Amino acid sequence: MKIKKPIIIVLGEPNSIFTEILSKVLNKKSIKKKINYPIILIGSQKLLRTQLKKLKKNLFFETIEEKNLNFSKLKKKIYLIDVHYKFKKAFEKISFKSKSYLSNCFKKGLKIINSNSADIFINGPISKKFFLQNKYPGITEYIYFKSKKKISKNPVMLIYNKKLSVSPITTHIDLKSVSKKINRKIIVNNIINIHYFYKKILKINPKIAILGINPHCESKSNFNEELKIIKPAINDLKKMKINIKGPFPADTFFLKKNISLFTSVIGMYHDQVLTPFKTLFEFDASNITLGLPFLRMSVDHGPNEDMIGKNKSNTKSLENIFSLISSFK
Repeated sequence: MKIKKPIIIVLGEPNSIFTEILSKVLNKKSIKKKINYPIILIGSQKLLRTQLKKLKKNLFFETIEEKNLNFSKLKKKIYLIDVHYKFKKAFEKISFKSKSYLSNCFKKGLKIINSNSADIFINGPISKKFFLQNKYPGITEYIYFKSKKKISKNPVMLIYNKKLSVSPITTHIDLKSVSKKINRKIIVNNIINIHYFYKKILKINPKIAILGINPHCESKSNFNEELKIIKPAINDLKKMKINIKGPFPADTFFLKKNISLFTSVIGMYHDQVLTPFKTLFEFDASNITLGLPFLRMSVDHGPNEDMIGKNKSNTKSLENIFSLISSFK
């Protein structure tokens, strides 16, 4: 994947640590050397400058009018499309106040993506509680359903680190609903997308492990998901020449000797794979949405309201995103 088009970055929740980590990362010499493409930020110019001043950080960008955009003439530097946002101070408490602002930011970003003028979309962290209001399980699904073009029947969440990635078949839903939501088709769909991402974009033939849903992959009930759903899905995928093994019991899988054998691990629900993954890699990962004709990526953490303005936030997740982009061939 050779990057020729600009990278779109929606600045996300106005009251978060994103301004801090973005300014730190984009000013790193190691990152600057890797950026050989235009970057278009989408958010409030006034708020961004106010927050940078408060944080005593610099970020050099040129404000451009959306209507005057000529993508073929953009240089390899940072631009900003201004979106109006009314605020009283640099950092405020997260609330419903930002809902309309965020909606406008995503709308402008997706308009560019849907016009095929960009093919990588990054967003800063969002407060699901205030922005999504239970209309979508998460930003993964929000962006998927707001996108005009899709290459998959459902979005796929991939939490990526170059050493290992994990993906939950179900995302932000109650645990009691998981067994009702998993089926053979969705497992096959998700793993095909993950295999495609590694094979076609990263030029890696992935080794994929899949976990069971029941403790020890056993069930005393009349319906055993491992036998009725997961194993048939694995057989389908093996027929497609996809390197996949399982199902494995989740309680012992994440031992070092096991994960060293695989590129990606597929779990049945969010915390089954996210909890051990974050224990192993902390914030050194990026959140990728597959199933779209473009790559959507985000930091693997929330707005982190408690750390706002302290200049101590971990930048690993955002660094991971830019390192990943630079590795595309």
